Formats: sequence, structure tokens, C-alpha cells
Amino acid sequence: MNRLFRAALVAAILPIGLASVGCAHKSGSTCGAGGCGSADGDGLGGRYRNWVDVSWPERYNYAARQSVVAPFAQQAATGHFLNQTIWNFYFEPGTDKLNAGGMDKLNSLAHATPGPDPRVYLQHAQDVGVTPENMDKAGAIRNDLDGKRAMAIRRYMATQFGPPMEYEVLVHDAPTPSISAIAAGNAFRGQLTGYRGGLSGGAVNISSIGGSASGPPPGTGGNTIVNTTPPPAPAP
Repeated sequence: MNRLFRAALVAAILPIGLASVGCAHKSGSTCGAGGCGSADGDGLGGRYRNWVDVSWPERYNYAARQSVVAPFAQQAATGHFLNQTIWNFYFEPGTDKLNAGGMDKLNSLAHATPGPDPRVYLQHAQDVGVTPENMDKAGAIRNDLDGKRAMAIRRYMATQFGPPMEYEVLVHDAPTPSISAIAAGNAFRGQLTGYRGGLSGGAVNISSIGGSASGPPPGTGGNTIVNTTPPPAPAP
């Protein structure tokens, strides 16, 4: 009988104790007479915070989301930077005259939704070659051409629809992005047969995967078959 009485007494007292432990107030607040917090923050609420993270799992879920999203955010920012760039090949070589491709590119930037980005990037005039004769002044020639090309961009964007917009043209010297024509061609042709998760094997010149531009390494043929098909999964 005494055992049953003690069990009942514990069952009655335990919820009260848990409620007092869960009373986590800021320093300086109390829970009333005999309260669970104290003015110096050393009450049961303060002790509870010292042992348990009351923000679990929200703070950890937020940190996990940020660690996943951050690389994609950087990738999106880099892609936007490249898309906003007017490269050397959008001008007639060595001049500030936009070619047809350059005009089409500026048209697409001006028609972006919900509105055009007023910051446009310009690749440094690397199409001005350096020779022994102009080595001392090649840098000045390129800088002067950058300024003329920036003005050409502003003049062309002023012809677009809508109220005039002041475009900021910033010059950079990032490398021109490129992709292997073989890989792109294989991926494009693969669309005819449906979705494909990877690139199929094909004839690839060895110089594109480690050989020299003058020819394949000794002891190899002119072409080699690169098999990119993953191996079959092992039997269970």
C-alpha cells in the first residue's frame, strides 16, 4: 500500500516540477512567489537554458538551409554577371562598332523582365593584339578602346523602348566562357532520343583531354573512344 501511495505522490508532483523547469524567462523576470526564475538569472529557467537549446531545431534547420542555398546563390550571381557581359566578339575586331550579335545581345538585356539591370559589364579589349612594335602603348590603346566601347553601349541602349535609363558600364578582364563543342553536340543530339543523364561515348581527339594541339601523344591513334557510360550496378 505504501508503494502505491508513493507512486501516486510522484505522479502528482512530477508535472509541477516539469512545468517549473520549463519556465525559461529572461534575466530579471520571475514566475511569481516561489517562482522559477530569479533576478540574477540563476533560477530553474536559467539552469534549463544552460543545459538545453530552447531554439532546437529551428536554428540548426536554418544553418542547414543556408549551407545548401549559399553555393547556388553564388552560382546564380556568377551566371548573371556573365549574362550581363558584352564580350569582345560582340564588336568588330579592334573597333568600337557593335556587330549584329552585339546588337541582339543588348536588345535581350534591354527587354529583360521585370526590368533591365542598369549595370552592364564589358570585357577588356583583349582583341587588340600585343606586338613588339606596340608593346609600350598596347595598354593605353586597350583602355582607350574600352572607353569608346562603353560609350557605344550607352548610345545603343538609349534607343530602346521606355524612359531613358542611365546604364553603368563596368570593365572586367574575366576569361571568355566556353564549352567543348563535342560535348555540347552530343548533348544536343541526345535530346532526339529523350532525356539523358550523361554524355555518351564518342570519338574525341586526344588533344582535348591531355594531348598537344599538334597531335596525339606518341603511341596513340589520331582519335580515341572515351567511354563515359557508368558501370553496371553490382548484383545484390
